[in-house]
Amino acid sequence: MLSGTPSPEFCAGWAPHLLVAGVDEAGRGPLAGPVVAAAVVLCKPRPSGLDDSKKLTADRRALLDERIRRRCAFGIGVVEVEEIDRLNIFGATMLAMTLAMHRLCEALGVDCTQALVDGNLTPHGRRPEWRWPARPIVGGDALEPAISAASIIAKEHRDRLMREYHEAHPHYGWERNKGYGTPDHLEALRRHGPSPLHRKSFAPVAQADLFAA
Repeated sequence: MLSGTPSPEFCAGWAPHLLVAGVDEAGRGPLAGPVVAAAVVLCKPRPSGLDDSKKLTADRRALLDERIRRRCAFGIGVVEVEEIDRLNIFGATMLAMTLAMHRLCEALGVDCTQALVDGNLTPHGRRPEWRWPARPIVGGDALEPAISAASIIAKEHRDRLMREYHEAHPHYGWERNKGYGTPDHLEALRRHGPSPLHRKSFAPVAQADLFAA
């Protein structure tokens, strides 16, 4: 599911002129798999215990992911490896965030009034489809609850994708490393060469491709 229609309780309490979304991504650094972004407008009361997804245990993150999806409004943008290699990872991340915001607003049925984006740059002025006022917040995934929620949704969605991809490409340990350049992943790259889901524009993958050739 790439978007979630808010619950009746959410809709009863929302103010359409004050819909502020949190936006974050997962998967900029890995050598394989897509980059995923999420945009979330929180419900009231918001789920308790929101924090940067990297600071949460796997069990806690999964629980919060379920609660956010069930009670709040969200959208998810997924940009696959081919687009990452074509655009570069920064451009692909900006596209994923834009897709996430579009899907969130489709689920809401109205436009958000502002997007709070984790980091020091936003898609505003960088993607022609981006149409929302945006404010970058460095470390926002630990500071702004809506961004924390987006970080949780993005990471959980991407982790599920990587576990699915592991079934088709079991050599690389993606169920454990999620595509990051861990020693076991790099060793598998050297031994088996890149898969179709590896980012060929990333240096370790390009080097392994040359070695395999």
